[in-house]
Amino acid sequence: MSRLLLVEDDRGLAAGLAAALRRDGSQVDVADCGREALRLARAASYDACILDLGLPDRDGVDVLREMRATAIGFPVLVLTARDALGERIRGLDAGADDYLVKPFELGELEARLRALLRRRASDATPWRQFGPLRFDAQAGAAFAGDDPVELTRREAAVLECLMRRPGRIVAKEAILAAAFPSDSEAAPNAVEVQVSRLRRKLEAAGVTVRALRGLGYRLEESGGHALE
Repeated sequence: MSRLLLVEDDRGLAAGLAAALRRDGSQVDVADCGREALRLARAASYDACILDLGLPDRDGVDVLREMRATAIGFPVLVLTARDALGERIRGLDAGADDYLVKPFELGELEARLRALLRRRASDATPWRQFGPLRFDAQAGAAFAGDDPVELTRREAAVLECLMRRPGRIVAKEAILAAAFPSDSEAAPNAVEVQVSRLRRKLEAAGVTVRALRGLGYRLEESGGHALE
């Protein structure tokens, strides 16, 4: 069963789409504004997102850019009335995986979603690697060469978040959402504490977590150059 995030401020359209997708066996969460979309995207693991661009609080392209900037990597199908070529290019450049213009046929939307989900499944692998560090996302286990790196559940969540964008900056908010799905669990310095503990444990693998003030964190190889 796929878990989908539907971002659409037209309540009638959102209700109809959600009902149709649920009949096909998907679990669907609905957001009617950009702020709620980002909150849900950070709090849960989705297989795909259907994103309207004409949201009441902010432009959907900006929402998409923020998703991509914070390592939210699920495929996004943009659904919008903006049919100009420049708008389509803008959406795709912001990180959209597909683009469907309103009005549309439900069958085409469902077919495009199936294609995105097939592509995601074929690309999926539990193993991620950065330099000598390997990480098994399914087991939450890390290895320095063949030697295991003992991690707590939260440390593994932080590392998985960083390994999705190896060598690139990951926002503090994305790490917070990964390690502390419920904000009430997190102390003000919770991310710093988890990153500090993880950094110490990764030393043996020749990898460090660099803090970039005001931007976030990045995996780097110790004693080497950061990957860009």
